[in-house]
Amino acid sequence: MKTRVFSGVQPSGQLHIGNYLGALKNWAEIQSLYQSIFCIVDLHAVTVYQDPAVLSAKIRETAALFIAAGIDPEQSSIIVQSSVPAHAELAWLLTCVTPVGWLNRMTQFKAKAEKQETVGDGLLQYPVLMTADILLYQAGVVPVGEDQSQHLELARDIAQRFNSIYGDLFIMPATHLPAVGARIMGLDDPAQKMSKSAPGSGHAIALLDDPKTIQKKIARATTDSLPAVNAESMGPGIANLFTIGQACEDSITRESVDGMRYGDFKKRIAEAVIARLEPIQRRYLEVTSDPAYVPAILTQGRDRVLPIAEDTVCKAKRAMGLYV
Repeated sequence: MKTRVFSGVQPSGQLHIGNYLGALKNWAEIQSLYQSIFCIVDLHAVTVYQDPAVLSAKIRETAALFIAAGIDPEQSSIIVQSSVPAHAELAWLLTCVTPVGWLNRMTQFKAKAEKQETVGDGLLQYPVLMTADILLYQAGVVPVGEDQSQHLELARDIAQRFNSIYGDLFIMPATHLPAVGARIMGLDDPAQKMSKSAPGSGHAIALLDDPKTIQKKIARATTDSLPAVNAESMGPGIANLFTIGQACEDSITRESVDGMRYGDFKKRIAEAVIARLEPIQRRYLEVTSDPAYVPAILTQGRDRVLPIAEDTVCKAKRAMGLYV
């Protein structure tokens, strides 16, 4: 039996080139190697306020982009987190064995809490819910970006703690990081990871941006004071654009861009990005042309995973002495 793989993306903001190169592209490449479950983590999204109508639309858009980016519904289960109640149920069981001190140490919680006037408990419990997402399906591999590695380490710690108290139930998940493009930075600030929620139109390249918009965003991207690309010593902005270009097109190498003036270099990167996104955008239009298609795929995915999820929760409850 194939090892199970699980990963997810929040349906907030616009999915961008960083999401594709750091997650979706990787998922599409590995999906046939595993029993794959890819999730739209809407319960995670509501740890901060989301406009209900916008969130509902974004869930469907995200699912369509999963498919457009190469996730095959015949090979992989595409699910919405909130449609499987076992995610929230297992999260509560795991919350009860997770020391608060572990959660207070999470760097993402500290960073996000600083931006909120009022911090909801859901933000603190975010990593426990992420742990439940993974352990619910006994996922052996979790393809995540580098920024999520601390959360995955916590998932291992929680699984180990549960197992030590109640008996061996959960397996220890392992990470799977893509070799190129695992961490794409903002076009306007190469010191910050590209984010769906960052303000400003020049921060990220959305997967559904048209070619002219992509060209403008890359043309305005932060570089440095040098007149041309130095392949041996790239500044953060140039290095970020190079990473994006290389991940989109194999022929973009350090040798091929060395000495290029920044205008020509940015034009070359824009061409590679546009070429990479064109088939995704075309497939997205096909997927969304039938309004019944995406909901049917999400129902199919949910029905596939429900028996696995319910079995895991049942075993966890029995182990803890709860009524089943």
